[in-house]
Amino acid sequence: MGSLLLLMQPKHPCLSPVFSCYLKPSLPQKIAHSTISRRFGSIAATTLALLAKEATFGGETANGFDFRMTAPDQTVEEAESGIRDHAQALLQVKTLIESEEWGEAQKLLRKSSSYLKQDIYTLIQGKPGTERPLLRQLYSNLFNNVTSLDYAARDKDATRVWECYRNIAVTLDDILSRL
Repeated sequence: MGSLLLLMQPKHPCLSPVFSCYLKPSLPQKIAHSTISRRFGSIAATTLALLAKEATFGGETANGFDFRMTAPDQTVEEAESGIRDHAQALLQVKTLIESEEWGEAQKLLRKSSSYLKQDIYTLIQGKPGTERPLLRQLYSNLFNNVTSLDYAARDKDATRVWECYRNIAVTLDDILSRL
C-alpha cells in the first residue's frame, strides 16, 4: 500500500498550521496496470488450457472400468450369445500374467470385464426372483476378484494376481453353469 504523508501547510502565518493527509501511491500507475494485465493473461491461459483438455478428452475414461450395468436395448438373447466370448476374453489375461506384462493385463482385464459385467447383469435380470440372490452373490464375488486382480497387477504382486485369477476362473465357471 502507499505511504501516508502528513504535510504541514500554513495558510496564514498568524494562524495555526493546517494539517492534511493524503495517500501516496507506492507503485507507478504503469506498473500496477502491468500486474493486473499479467493476472488476467494467466487466468485466461489457464482457462483456455482447461477447456482444451475437456474438449480433447471429453467424458471418456481411458482404460477405466465401465460402471454401466446393462447395455441399452440389450436383450437376454444378445447377452447369452456374447457371454461365452467375453468370459474367454477375461480368461485370456492369463497369458499376459504369465509373461508379467502387468499394464497390458490390466487393459485387457478392464475391457473384457466391462462387457462381461453387462452380459451377466442382463441375464440375472432375466432370471426368476428366487434365483437372483445367489447369482448376484456370485456376480459380486467375481467382480470383486477382478478389481483385486487389477490392483495386484498394478502393484506387481504375482502371488496375489494368481490367487485372484484362480478365484475368477472358479466363480466364472460356477456362474456360467447356473446361467
